[in-house]
Amino acid sequence: MSVLPFPSFLDDIKEKGARTAVSDLIDETVTRVTAGLNVRDIRELLRGEPPSRRPNPRLTPHADAFWMHMRPSYYHAAVTGVYPTLRLGWLTTYFFAVEIITGMFLMVFYTPSPLSAYDNMLNLLSNVPFGQFMRDLHRLGAEGMVMLVMLHMLRTYITGSYKRPRQFTWATGVILLLTTLILSFSGYLLPWDQLAFWAVTIGTSMAEAAPPEIVGKNVNLLLRGAPDIGAGGLLRFYLLHVFALPLATIIFLGVHYYKVVLHGHSLPPGEDEIGTDTAKRVPLERRVYFLPDILSNELMWVGAATFILVVLVVWFYHAPLESHADPQVTPLHTTAPWYFLWLQGLLKLGDKVFFGLVIPTLLFLFLLVMPYIDVGKSRRYAHRRLGLSLSMLAVAGFVILSWMGSPEYGVETSGDQEIAQILAPMEGVGPLRSVPFDELIPGTYHTLALDDAAAAASLTTRFEAEGRNMEMFTISAVPEDAPHLLSVLESFDRMFDTLGRDLPNAWGVLYIQDWQTDLKRIEIYIEWDTPLLTQNGEIARDAQGNILLELDENGNPIRASSGKAIYVHARSNYFGGGH
Repeated sequence: MSVLPFPSFLDDIKEKGARTAVSDLIDETVTRVTAGLNVRDIRELLRGEPPSRRPNPRLTPHADAFWMHMRPSYYHAAVTGVYPTLRLGWLTTYFFAVEIITGMFLMVFYTPSPLSAYDNMLNLLSNVPFGQFMRDLHRLGAEGMVMLVMLHMLRTYITGSYKRPRQFTWATGVILLLTTLILSFSGYLLPWDQLAFWAVTIGTSMAEAAPPEIVGKNVNLLLRGAPDIGAGGLLRFYLLHVFALPLATIIFLGVHYYKVVLHGHSLPPGEDEIGTDTAKRVPLERRVYFLPDILSNELMWVGAATFILVVLVVWFYHAPLESHADPQVTPLHTTAPWYFLWLQGLLKLGDKVFFGLVIPTLLFLFLLVMPYIDVGKSRRYAHRRLGLSLSMLAVAGFVILSWMGSPEYGVETSGDQEIAQILAPMEGVGPLRSVPFDELIPGTYHTLALDDAAAAASLTTRFEAEGRNMEMFTISAVPEDAPHLLSVLESFDRMFDTLGRDLPNAWGVLYIQDWQTDLKRIEIYIEWDTPLLTQNGEIARDAQGNILLELDENGNPIRASSGKAIYVHARSNYFGGGH
């Protein structure tokens, strides 16, 4: 008789003895947790032994467990190697899980408000244990996820795995590509730094251009929450990033996996009979079961990916945090993230509506319906030469457009501004800030062009007249204990040959001062002869191609100059960074 009103563990002990009762309890618990595998099954599985029970208990979790419904119980041996899947789909899912975990960690220390967002980031990077590590992991994981999704789609296209009956699986993949891109981009605004502010400002301004005007205007208001990015915009992007887009991604990821289970993994193109999909008909001798072979293989890939991510984050990669967002100052050479550079390149070709909205929309619509247009039955490479050639052209076009989206293409900036930007960029470290603090010896440092003694003496006189009574150094006279400063000065001089071609007779100076205790002020000063301009605003040249100069009333060239000052603190920790 039971000691309680219902059967209990004590009754089992009374009936079977303590050892057997405990063993049965553990076995029952393990079976419930694994939805069908008991302790003996797991032991056999880990040892690589065939199952001793029939029917095969390793298939039971796929029938009874919710998550295992999303994985096939067995695979065709032809798809279990690196080729043809390259494990890109599985790695993409894993990177999404990394983003969810690291994102939840970051959310604990973040408030979506312009008043506190940037301070939260500083606190996260400086005071929170593993804060910088988790942020770097989150940012690098996002970049990796975007890259893996793109490669996964390219692999799917090349192997023809989008063809019947997997058209809808491909369509869900296109939607996942779109959600991944927006998911990554929406996270840009959250740190509330200059990169975040201006990248999102550019992105939402494209939405504002959508015709007709009333639609674009309201879409812009919906995204920004106001005519300009502010508290409303930050809250909207935060909710998109942490709730709406992850939810959409999880839903379509579930549908995507369900369709993969339904249709099976497509075999390598050469293994299928033309027009016949044999993925679901796997002969017994060619079956590889998920438990334990596929699972252990996937865990191996996860381990390798995690190791690479951690090594990169610890030794090589840090997510940048720029200056606090400033709506009044647009940083020079603001660019979109690398996966949207192709779009920025398109915008440089002409009309913002046509190249920035119409073409990208048509492109994604084409990707969505492409499997329903390409109804050719063969997946073999030899029968798809035209399609594969077009895909390679598309990849090449994507690369070219991405290059066109970089600041080096189609952006007119004067040579003196470019030189100053390279030496001391508006955002980031740059070579000048990375000079060790002890090497920033006060003085006036000329570029090589002023090795001319007469010109140097003239400049000395002029600088003294301006109150800059600092010791002057030419490149050849930079103190020996300042090799990094010498390297920067030599780079400064060489840039006049490459970027200063429109700056005739140009030279430059680094003017270093002790500004306060442990604080240096460095001024980049550039001077050149003013070129004569044509009526079209272009630089006038003579028959030999030499630049014609603008002269004053005495026939002397008119000099022009520009300057830029930065401040470096002894504890700024810039040293050793070059970018």
